[in-house]
Amino acid sequence: MALTKYLSETPLARAEALAPMIAARVDDIDRDRRLPDDVVEAFKERGMFRLLTPRSLGGEELDWPLYLDVVRTIAAADGSAGWCFNQGTVFATTAGRAPRSLAEEVWGDPGTVVANGPPEGGATAVPTRGGYKLSGNWMFSSGSRHANWIAAVSAGSGQPVRLHFLPKSEVNFVDVWQVQGLRGTGSFGFHVEDHFVPESRTMPTEVPPVEPGPLYLIPQDLLFACGFGCVALGVSRAGVDATIELASEKRPRFSRRPLAEDPLVRNQIGKAEAKWRAARALLHETVREVWAEVKAAGAINKEQSIRLRIAGTHAIRESAQVVDIVYNLSGATSIFASQAVQRRFQDAHVITQQVQGREAHYTTVGEYFLSKED
Repeated sequence: MALTKYLSETPLARAEALAPMIAARVDDIDRDRRLPDDVVEAFKERGMFRLLTPRSLGGEELDWPLYLDVVRTIAAADGSAGWCFNQGTVFATTAGRAPRSLAEEVWGDPGTVVANGPPEGGATAVPTRGGYKLSGNWMFSSGSRHANWIAAVSAGSGQPVRLHFLPKSEVNFVDVWQVQGLRGTGSFGFHVEDHFVPESRTMPTEVPPVEPGPLYLIPQDLLFACGFGCVALGVSRAGVDATIELASEKRPRFSRRPLAEDPLVRNQIGKAEAKWRAARALLHETVREVWAEVKAAGAINKEQSIRLRIAGTHAIRESAQVVDIVYNLSGATSIFASQAVQRRFQDAHVITQQVQGREAHYTTVGEYFLSKED
């Protein structure tokens, strides 16, 4: 894996170089419900899945604000590629909390990608000699088609919540990913029954970081939230750009003028741009501010977490509204699978249904500020 020849390029430059390759394969990604092997290999060759991995393990430990532009660039080429990239890259921050021997076993391999997923209906890990007997079903394992490790969460009776790392060959995948949006994430379920996992391949989920960098002080769910907010922004940006291109060419039935000359179309494109730019500005400004504060203080507080939560969720929710605007402007053209805006419409609305995009997060944020004492 000739990674060194790409390290002279910034991560954003690497993402920009990958974007045309990804965009050329969107039909394959959608049809096959996975990222093509050559695309995955290109990601690995450029160290993309290791941007947030600790430097002590050979990763880049990129400053978080710089990472967000990389996510958005990849997602603008294809939403599923952006989602898988963010999922695998953010999960690699687990290496900053894992025992050193486990971190080296899993992330010491420069080609490692770990897929994971929440348990469905509970999962158990029964202590046994030398490890645990793991049983359960897990869902939404994005990127499982190209991962080499699987991380399974368990919470047995009276036992702390733990992560169990299994080589991919040790789990049984279940094809539940029959969806219309983000099809290329290949978010299959998986199952194991009474499966032995050595103690050395497990860790509690709630442990302080062992790495000193500020990246590992930020809760992982908020890294995911803001990253997926950038996936949504990339998807909606592509939807707006595709509609602008269409508007310069399409003439509505019974009209001699292209859509671009219609005052209503111009008004709605203006609103879409305003919503998109405002959501992007809030997300990037919040991340930059919190990043600087966490670096200075060596810790993250409740208010900073709340600010990250609303910025990530708002980017997701607003991006879907942006896509709705341009989808409606495109008329009957937008319903065809061959149209870029159709795929972006589907992808954007799947993102809103993920845990990080829940409308309920606004309530959590509102509750905090309403109960906050001056």
